[in-house]
Amino acid sequence: MNRLLRIVVSAAALGVATFAPAAAQETITVFAAASLKNSLDDTNAAFTKATGIKVTASYEASSTLAKQIEQGAPADVFISADLKWMDYVADKKLIKPDTRANLLGNKLVLIAAQDSKLSNVAIGPGFDLAKLAGDGRIAVADVKAVPAGLYAKAALEKLGAWTAAEPKLAQAANVRATLAFVARGETPVGIVYETDAKIEPKVKIVGVFPDNSYPPVTYPVAQTADSKNAGTARYLAFLRSPAAKAIFEKYGFSYLIKPVS
Repeated sequence: MNRLLRIVVSAAALGVATFAPAAAQETITVFAAASLKNSLDDTNAAFTKATGIKVTASYEASSTLAKQIEQGAPADVFISADLKWMDYVADKKLIKPDTRANLLGNKLVLIAAQDSKLSNVAIGPGFDLAKLAGDGRIAVADVKAVPAGLYAKAALEKLGAWTAAEPKLAQAANVRATLAFVARGETPVGIVYETDAKIEPKVKIVGVFPDNSYPPVTYPVAQTADSKNAGTARYLAFLRSPAAKAIFEKYGFSYLIKPVS
């Protein structure tokens, strides 16, 4: 009888051990520009596979994310689509300056629906975007705050197209919403990053803005000042790896820092 009792007790103990809750998986939170979604999702998956550390990513306009960080939103890493909004959080001492680096580059392009008759638009001084849009509107990200919109406005001003184009602008909350306007046929043309155009089969690139018509599209990355997560340093290191470089370049980004093995 005692032997049987020992077996039952041992079995019960094994059962408890078998169904005991696993330790919580380490997680880091990344706030990233909307244009990074596809490439960073793949990068994060590769990081998790390599390290076991889970990544939760929040994608929005860099301006929105910077303001959320300012208001105390919990984030470990911020990746902006321009220098302005990284400078904004840096000035407020919301990032760790020694972790900041310019990670990626991109280009500004003009898009139309895949079945549009528009093609091979020459974009240069005197370019008349308003005329090109006809009776329709021009999709852009918010030209007062969102990086894609700020770059677009700078380019149109430099090329002499801003005054005529401004009344026709259909402004969106972020660059992916801008892309959706054109993909859904709500506007005949739009201005987005080259990488956005490449991931949406319902649109095509009909013109490329000259590099000298707008500031270089630059994506800086940094750890937030409040991050206490031990996995954050490993994540930032992974973004500098050849594996991450290959993923970003597959999506059309230029990789601005030398990869570290």
